[in-house]
Formats: sequence, structure tokens, C-alpha cells
Amino acid sequence: MKRWLIVALIAALAGCDTTVTKQEMETADYGPRPVNYQDEIKSYLSLRLTDPKEAIVELRNEPKILYQRGTGIRGEQYGWGVCVWVNDKNKRGAYEGFYPMTFILRNEKIVAVNGGPDDANIIGGRYAREQCERLGAPFNG
Repeated sequence: MKRWLIVALIAALAGCDTTVTKQEMETADYGPRPVNYQDEIKSYLSLRLTDPKEAIVELRNEPKILYQRGTGIRGEQYGWGVCVWVNDKNKRGAYEGFYPMTFILRNEKIVAVNGGPDDANIIGGRYAREQCERLGAPFNG
């Protein structure tokens, strides 16, 4: 059963066309460039990480316009994107290693998150890696 589910998920991922057209990007309302994005991201993470005070959080880029076409797996995402690399401690107090996350903000609020504690799955990880690369901060972990 699990094997079938994994095969189906991989097939679904392979069929996701995330290529964005110029028209799609031009018609989205991204809102103004966020000013307090660092505080918003840190506040989000402080509620979700195992050890937020000891976690290593690297914001890898300034906010950039980001548009992600909706697919059968995830809806459309657009706004100002920030790639973040996180290395949190596990419950035994050891660092687990870095993983990527992307935050999409509009009007100073987080409207989408890919990867991380609330989205720790193959789809969230794939979106985070792809979006970090588009934002100029490819994750090679």
C-alpha cells in the first residue's frame, strides 16, 4: 500500500508544470515590497521550531517577486519570496542539518510557506528547493 502511494505521488509530481508565463506574472498583485519581513518570518518560526532560540536561521535573499503557478497539488502562490535555510535541534538536542523553506508575503503578511515543520514532505521540500533556486539562493543540501 505504501509503495503504491509513493509511486502515485512521484507520478503526480512529475506531471506538475510550474512554468510561469509572462502574462501570469504581470497580472498578479504582489503588493508593496515588505519591510518587516524578517520579524514576520522569525515570529512564524518561533511558534514551530523545536528550539527556536538555538536554531540557526539564514535568510538567503532580500524579498523578490515570486509567482508559482497553481497545480493539482498546490494552489497558486504569489507575492514577495524569501528563501530561508533552517537548522533546528531535534528533541534530543542535536542539530539535524539545514533544510530550505520559502516564505511568500503580501502586505507584510505571510500568505504561503513551503517546506519546514508544517510542510515537511516531498512536495513542500520540492517547492522550497525550486523557489529558493528562482530567488537566487539554490539549496545544495
